Amino acid sequence: MTSGDMILLVVITLVLPCSSLEGEGSVRNECLCDGSSCSSEDRCFGQQCFTSLRVLNGTSVLLKGCIVGNEYGALRCRNVPTPELVVECCYGHLCNMNTSLQSPVKDVELSAGRPVLRDQECVCEGGECEHDHRCTGQQCFSSLKMIDGAAIQQKGCLRDDEEGRATCAMPPSSAHVVKCCQGHLCNMNVTVQAPGKEEEVKPPIKEEHQCVCEGSSCVTGNRCMGHQCFSSLTVNAGSRMYQKGCFKAYEQSTLTCKTPPSRDQIVECCHGHLCNMNSTVELPFKADELSNYSVTTLAIVIVAPIIVLIILSAVAILLFRRIHHNQMERLTSRDAEYGTIDGLIASNVGESTLADLLDHSCTSGSGSGLPFLVQRTVARQITLNECVGKGRYGEVWRGQWQGENVAVKIFSSRDEKSWFRETEIYNTVLLRHENILGFIASDMTSRNSSTQLWLITHFHEMGSLYDYLQLSTLDACSCLRMALSIASGLAHLHVEIFGTQGKPAIAHRDLKSKNILVKKNGQCSIADLGLAVMHFQDTNELDVGNNPKVGTKRYMAPEVLDDSIQMDCFESYKRVDIWALGLVLWEIARRTVSNGIVEDYKPPFHDVVANDPSFEDMKKVVCVDQQRPNIPNRWFSDPTLTSMAKLMKECWYQNPSARLTALRIKKTLTKIDNSLDKIKTDN
Repeated sequence: MTSGDMILLVVITLVLPCSSLEGEGSVRNECLCDGSSCSSEDRCFGQQCFTSLRVLNGTSVLLKGCIVGNEYGALRCRNVPTPELVVECCYGHLCNMNTSLQSPVKDVELSAGRPVLRDQECVCEGGECEHDHRCTGQQCFSSLKMIDGAAIQQKGCLRDDEEGRATCAMPPSSAHVVKCCQGHLCNMNVTVQAPGKEEEVKPPIKEEHQCVCEGSSCVTGNRCMGHQCFSSLTVNAGSRMYQKGCFKAYEQSTLTCKTPPSRDQIVECCHGHLCNMNSTVELPFKADELSNYSVTTLAIVIVAPIIVLIILSAVAILLFRRIHHNQMERLTSRDAEYGTIDGLIASNVGESTLADLLDHSCTSGSGSGLPFLVQRTVARQITLNECVGKGRYGEVWRGQWQGENVAVKIFSSRDEKSWFRETEIYNTVLLRHENILGFIASDMTSRNSSTQLWLITHFHEMGSLYDYLQLSTLDACSCLRMALSIASGLAHLHVEIFGTQGKPAIAHRDLKSKNILVKKNGQCSIADLGLAVMHFQDTNELDVGNNPKVGTKRYMAPEVLDDSIQMDCFESYKRVDIWALGLVLWEIARRTVSNGIVEDYKPPFHDVVANDPSFEDMKKVVCVDQQRPNIPNRWFSDPTLTSMAKLMKECWYQNPSARLTALRIKKTLTKIDNSLDKIKTDN
């Protein structure tokens, strides 16, 4: 054999990618063959399958086929990708069927005149991987290695060098399989299986059938040849277009035939000679049905919420009327309880003044509020003039009854429990005291089709201590008068009076400058008993009421903030009041002039918490940091303020049992007041 014959044999054996030649003793794989060098068949056999992408004059040419000869295959598959050519090889039955390549220009650059793959990020699993399971290299790989019957999967990166290309070109064996790829995280979803365990790839149908061809795509008559026949219907702008024909490419038929029907298109496929001849396709829904369906759906979407809203509104109205009816029945039943003294009401109220009525109530021996029917009569004769305040409970109005000013506290309906509790406390026997807000009446009335809860008390035009201190300053005498009156009122609340007409001990639970009113004579009276607690010593009964609300966070004692208070011990509630009293005394002392100096009004802890502090804010300041309101240095140059500072510090002990009692504070303030009077007399 001549040398020319040898060269020709090598070319025939190695270059033709789709030839059926094979080396002796080699494994034959069936591959997909697509390109100019393929014969009439779209299959070929060889040791490896390949997919290549070549760029010629700006045009990308994709080829698929077989490589015959292990040595040639190794050389060809190790070719470095260039801007003009990328080759990817694989082992396995039809393994190049679904392989697609990107233009090599995207992943190849020139380095020192040599084409080199750009670095790309790959998934890294097993071996020496970083904690983020990522690595950087010019190729990504996925491998499976069998060691003692155990399959070990690995993923990672390879450099574009001799070792990397040799690894990717390594033929699969029963002990080791490697798959390489190029692209960002291209090995993320790659799964490598042991040889012989791959799922069998079903080859596409090779047999062609004759199909009926109708429509614009038919150019060779009413028949065509292909792997599958189809019938389709397309609706465009109301016109229906039917088509029949055949798919010559397996991939095209697979994608199109698996497309689900839609409102305006449906495709049905079949196998067999002229199988689409009598095929008639229709859309799942007719056009008018689709229209009706849309109109019906739109109507339901619009009408249903309106119907639900009407039903909910009707239920709400019925519920409101039922609640209002029950409240009015409760009023009627309370009237009926005292209905036998109608004549007495007229004679009692008549032209009497409030002072006459209250004097009669006190001298009759009760010392509590007016009889219920007198309260009802007074309430019905009150005219509301102006709103003088608003709070979380509702509003306070200045009203008039027979020419006298009264305060009308109107509770919102959600605060009925506060109204009921305050009414219950104010009607307690022997509660009346000059330093506790004078109670006149309470009533549940209906105005403008709504239920209103009224609490009628004496009217003090000076307003609350909080408002008064912001506008006015005090001298030492006024300071002591206010402080002593508040302590006297609190001491009267805390003490229990025994006897036939006795009084239980009461703790306020929400003492603050906004709940203390200033009288014309410079004294103060304690108001707002909606959270008060009563204690009966003879039965050891603790009545905390049925109101879930708590006091004001700024004035809360440490044991309340850290939830260490003994809820079943009445003394605990009294000590909470003493803590708050110390803060009120601090507010009064700040506005007391000494040596011509006075501070602006500020609430307690103004310098460490916001205007509306949270529970956690106060807990940190009072319990964790154990801070107390600041005592200005100027106080220690004034004997009255020095004594006041010492007194309020004894109200702020972290240990509740170490705090002073209200009676002790009252006596101490009386002693300070007497000392001041003596100094004035001596001078």
